[in-house]
Amino acid sequence: MPERSPFLNLPAGAAAGNSGPSRSGPSEYGDETVTDTSTPSAEQSAEETASAPAAESAGTEETKKSESVTSDSDLFRQSEIAADYVEGLLDILDYDGDIDELVSSGRPMVEVVGGRLNSLVGTRGATLEALQELSRLAVFRQTGSPSRLLLDIGGYRATRRKELGAIAKNAAEKVKEFGEPVRLEAMSAFERKCVHDVINALAGVESESEGVEPSRRIVVRPAP
Repeated sequence: MPERSPFLNLPAGAAAGNSGPSRSGPSEYGDETVTDTSTPSAEQSAEETASAPAAESAGTEETKKSESVTSDSDLFRQSEIAADYVEGLLDILDYDGDIDELVSSGRPMVEVVGGRLNSLVGTRGATLEALQELSRLAVFRQTGSPSRLLLDIGGYRATRRKELGAIAKNAAEKVKEFGEPVRLEAMSAFERKCVHDVINALAGVESESEGVEPSRRIVVRPAP
Protein backbone atom coordinates (compact mmCIF):
# COMPACT_ATOMS: atom_id res chain seq x y z
CA MET A 1 0.00 0.00 0.00
CA PRO A 2 1.40 3.43 -0.89
CA GLU A 3 2.54 5.70 1.89
CA ARG A 4 -0.35 7.81 3.09
CA SER A 5 -0.39 11.54 3.31
CA PRO A 6 0.75 12.80 6.73
CA PHE A 7 -2.06 15.34 6.77
CA LEU A 8 -4.38 13.12 8.84
CA ASN A 9 -1.48 12.08 11.09
CA LEU A 10 -3.24 8.80 11.83
CA PRO A 11 -1.60 5.40 12.36
CA ALA A 12 -1.29 3.10 9.38
CA GLY A 13 -2.89 0.23 11.30
CA ALA A 14 -6.01 2.09 12.33
CA ALA A 15 -8.23 -0.13 10.16
CA ALA A 16 -6.67 -3.54 10.79
CA GLY A 17 -8.53 -6.37 9.16
CA ASN A 18 -10.03 -4.28 6.35
CA SER A 19 -9.15 -5.38 2.86
CA GLY A 20 -8.87 -1.70 2.00
CA PRO A 21 -9.35 0.22 -1.20
CA SER A 22 -7.62 -0.83 -4.36
CA ARG A 23 -5.69 1.42 -6.69
CA SER A 24 -5.37 1.47 -10.46
CA GLY A 25 -3.46 3.60 -12.91
CA PRO A 26 -4.63 6.39 -15.19
CA SER A 27 -7.88 6.02 -17.09
CA GLU A 28 -10.02 8.16 -19.35
CA TYR A 29 -12.41 10.43 -17.47
CA GLY A 30 -15.01 10.86 -20.19
CA ASP A 31 -16.25 14.38 -20.78
CA GLU A 32 -14.64 15.92 -17.69
CA THR A 33 -13.89 19.59 -18.31
CA VAL A 34 -15.07 21.19 -15.08
CA THR A 35 -13.16 23.78 -13.16
CA ASP A 36 -14.63 23.92 -9.75
CA THR A 37 -14.43 23.56 -6.14
CA SER A 38 -14.31 24.51 -2.55
CA THR A 39 -11.08 26.43 -2.28
CA PRO A 40 -11.15 30.08 -1.15
CA SER A 41 -13.63 32.34 -2.92
CA ALA A 42 -11.02 34.15 -5.00
CA GLU A 43 -10.04 30.90 -6.72
CA GLN A 44 -13.66 29.86 -7.07
CA SER A 45 -14.55 33.04 -8.91
CA ALA A 46 -11.65 32.65 -11.31
CA GLU A 47 -12.37 29.00 -12.00
CA GLU A 48 -16.14 29.09 -12.39
CA THR A 49 -15.90 31.89 -14.93
CA ALA A 50 -13.44 30.18 -17.22
CA SER A 51 -16.20 30.09 -19.81
CA ALA A 52 -18.49 32.77 -18.36
CA PRO A 53 -18.93 36.33 -19.71
CA ALA A 54 -15.79 38.43 -20.14
CA ALA A 55 -16.82 40.70 -17.29
CA GLU A 56 -16.14 37.86 -14.85
CA SER A 57 -13.05 36.32 -16.48
CA ALA A 58 -10.32 38.64 -15.20
CA GLY A 59 -8.81 35.94 -12.98
CA THR A 60 -8.91 33.21 -15.60
CA GLU A 61 -5.87 34.36 -17.58
CA GLU A 62 -3.76 34.23 -14.43
CA THR A 63 -4.97 30.68 -13.79
CA LYS A 64 -4.05 29.62 -17.33
CA LYS A 65 -0.56 31.10 -16.98
CA SER A 66 -0.05 29.12 -13.79
CA GLU A 67 -1.24 25.90 -15.45
CA SER A 68 1.06 26.31 -18.43
CA VAL A 69 4.18 26.03 -16.31
CA THR A 70 3.03 22.82 -14.57
CA SER A 71 4.09 19.63 -16.34
CA ASP A 72 1.88 16.56 -16.65
CA SER A 73 4.29 14.66 -14.43
CA ASP A 74 3.91 17.28 -11.70
CA LEU A 75 0.13 17.14 -12.04
CA PHE A 76 0.14 13.35 -11.87
CA ARG A 77 2.31 13.54 -8.77
CA GLN A 78 -0.38 15.72 -7.20
CA SER A 79 -3.04 13.14 -8.05
CA GLU A 80 -0.86 10.41 -6.50
CA ILE A 81 -0.47 12.37 -3.26
CA ALA A 82 -4.21 12.97 -3.10
CA ALA A 83 -4.95 9.31 -3.89
CA ASP A 84 -2.68 8.23 -1.01
CA TYR A 85 -4.53 10.59 1.30
CA VAL A 86 -7.96 9.33 0.20
CA GLU A 87 -6.81 5.70 0.43
CA GLY A 88 -5.70 6.23 4.02
CA LEU A 89 -9.01 7.87 4.84
CA LEU A 90 -11.01 4.97 3.37
CA ASP A 91 -8.90 2.50 5.37
CA ILE A 92 -9.61 4.36 8.59
CA LEU A 93 -13.34 4.51 7.83
CA ASP A 94 -13.31 0.81 6.85
CA TYR A 95 -14.66 1.60 3.37
CA ASP A 96 -13.72 -0.28 0.22
CA GLY A 97 -13.21 1.56 -3.06
CA ASP A 98 -11.24 1.49 -6.29
CA ILE A 99 -9.09 4.61 -6.64
CA ASP A 100 -7.91 6.00 -9.97
CA GLU A 101 -5.40 8.82 -10.23
CA LEU A 102 -5.07 10.68 -13.53
CA VAL A 103 -4.58 14.00 -15.26
CA SER A 104 -7.34 15.36 -17.47
CA SER A 105 -7.84 18.75 -19.12
CA GLY A 106 -4.68 20.04 -17.48
CA ARG A 107 -5.59 19.25 -13.89
CA PRO A 108 -4.92 16.38 -11.45
CA MET A 109 -7.87 14.15 -10.63
CA VAL A 110 -8.79 11.31 -8.30
CA GLU A 111 -11.82 9.06 -8.77
CA VAL A 112 -13.20 6.68 -6.15
CA VAL A 113 -15.70 3.99 -7.15
CA GLY A 114 -17.32 1.43 -4.89
CA GLY A 115 -20.27 0.59 -2.68
CA ARG A 116 -21.27 2.36 0.53
CA LEU A 117 -19.74 5.64 -0.59
CA ASN A 118 -22.83 7.86 -0.58
CA SER A 119 -22.02 9.17 2.88
CA LEU A 120 -18.74 10.51 1.47
CA VAL A 121 -20.68 12.57 -1.07
CA GLY A 122 -23.23 14.09 1.27
CA THR A 123 -26.18 16.34 0.52
CA ARG A 124 -25.65 18.15 -2.80
CA GLY A 125 -22.02 17.01 -2.70
CA ALA A 126 -21.17 19.00 0.44
CA THR A 127 -19.07 16.23 2.01
CA LEU A 128 -17.34 15.55 -1.29
CA GLU A 129 -16.36 19.23 -1.57
CA ALA A 130 -14.93 19.14 1.96
CA LEU A 131 -12.91 15.99 1.20
CA GLN A 132 -11.66 17.57 -1.98
CA GLU A 133 -10.43 20.57 -0.02
CA LEU A 134 -8.67 18.31 2.48
CA SER A 135 -7.04 16.40 -0.40
CA ARG A 136 -5.83 19.68 -1.89
CA LEU A 137 -4.36 20.64 1.46
CA ALA A 138 -2.58 17.27 1.63
CA VAL A 139 -1.04 18.03 -1.77
CA PHE A 140 -0.06 21.52 -0.67
CA ARG A 141 1.59 20.14 2.45
CA GLN A 142 3.87 17.89 0.39
CA THR A 143 4.53 20.13 -2.62
CA GLY A 144 4.22 23.65 -1.22
CA SER A 145 2.07 24.61 -4.23
CA PRO A 146 -1.71 25.15 -4.45
CA SER A 147 -3.55 22.44 -6.35
CA ARG A 148 -6.61 22.43 -8.60
CA LEU A 149 -7.19 18.76 -7.85
CA LEU A 150 -10.66 17.46 -8.66
CA LEU A 151 -12.02 14.63 -6.51
CA ASP A 152 -15.01 12.55 -7.57
CA ILE A 153 -16.71 9.79 -5.59
CA GLY A 154 -19.17 7.31 -7.02
CA GLY A 155 -19.52 9.26 -10.27
CA TYR A 156 -21.36 12.06 -8.48
CA ARG A 157 -19.95 14.89 -10.54
CA ALA A 158 -20.88 13.36 -13.91
CA THR A 159 -24.43 12.72 -12.71
CA ARG A 160 -24.78 16.17 -11.23
CA ARG A 161 -23.44 17.75 -14.42
CA LYS A 162 -26.30 16.19 -16.41
CA GLU A 163 -28.85 17.47 -13.89
CA LEU A 164 -27.40 20.97 -14.05
CA GLY A 165 -27.49 20.86 -17.85
CA ALA A 166 -31.23 20.26 -17.70
CA ILE A 167 -31.68 23.07 -15.16
CA ALA A 168 -29.69 25.49 -17.33
CA LYS A 169 -31.65 24.65 -20.49
CA ASN A 170 -34.95 25.04 -18.66
CA ALA A 171 -33.90 28.46 -17.37
CA ALA A 172 -32.82 29.50 -20.86
CA GLU A 173 -36.19 28.50 -22.29
CA LYS A 174 -38.01 30.60 -19.68
CA VAL A 175 -35.80 33.60 -20.40
CA LYS A 176 -36.48 33.32 -24.14
CA GLU A 177 -40.22 32.87 -23.60
CA PHE A 178 -40.81 35.67 -21.11
CA GLY A 179 -37.84 37.96 -21.73
CA GLU A 180 -37.12 38.25 -17.99
CA PRO A 181 -34.00 37.21 -16.02
CA VAL A 182 -34.15 33.90 -14.14
CA ARG A 183 -32.25 33.53 -10.87
CA LEU A 184 -31.20 30.01 -10.00
CA GLU A 185 -30.69 28.59 -6.53
CA ALA A 186 -27.37 29.03 -4.73
CA MET A 187 -24.72 26.66 -6.09
CA SER A 188 -21.14 25.60 -5.50
CA ALA A 189 -18.42 26.79 -7.87
CA PHE A 190 -18.46 23.39 -9.60
CA GLU A 191 -22.20 23.65 -10.18
CA ARG A 192 -22.03 27.24 -11.40
CA LYS A 193 -19.30 26.36 -13.86
CA CYS A 194 -21.45 23.55 -15.29
CA VAL A 195 -24.38 25.93 -15.77
CA HIS A 196 -22.21 28.66 -17.33
CA ASP A 197 -20.86 26.13 -19.84
CA VAL A 198 -24.38 25.18 -20.97
CA ILE A 199 -25.72 28.75 -21.14
CA ASN A 200 -22.70 29.99 -23.07
CA ALA A 201 -23.38 27.37 -25.75
CA LEU A 202 -26.94 28.63 -26.28
CA ALA A 203 -27.94 31.56 -28.49
CA GLY A 204 -30.00 34.45 -27.14
CA VAL A 205 -29.09 34.09 -23.46
CA GLU A 206 -26.19 34.87 -21.17
CA SER A 207 -25.31 34.12 -17.55
CA GLU A 208 -23.40 35.68 -14.71
CA SER A 209 -22.86 34.96 -11.03
CA GLU A 210 -23.99 37.24 -8.25
CA GLY A 211 -23.74 37.27 -4.46
CA VAL A 212 -21.12 35.83 -2.13
CA GLU A 213 -20.44 32.32 -0.86
CA PRO A 214 -22.26 30.27 0.27
CA SER A 215 -25.22 32.07 -1.34
CA ARG A 216 -23.60 32.81 -4.70
CA ARG A 217 -25.97 32.05 -7.57
CA ILE A 218 -26.34 32.36 -11.33
CA VAL A 219 -28.64 34.78 -13.13
CA VAL A 220 -29.68 33.86 -16.68
CA ARG A 221 -30.89 36.81 -18.78
CA PRO A 222 -31.53 37.71 -22.42
CA ALA A 223 -28.37 38.39 -24.39
CA PRO A 224 -28.08 42.02 -25.62
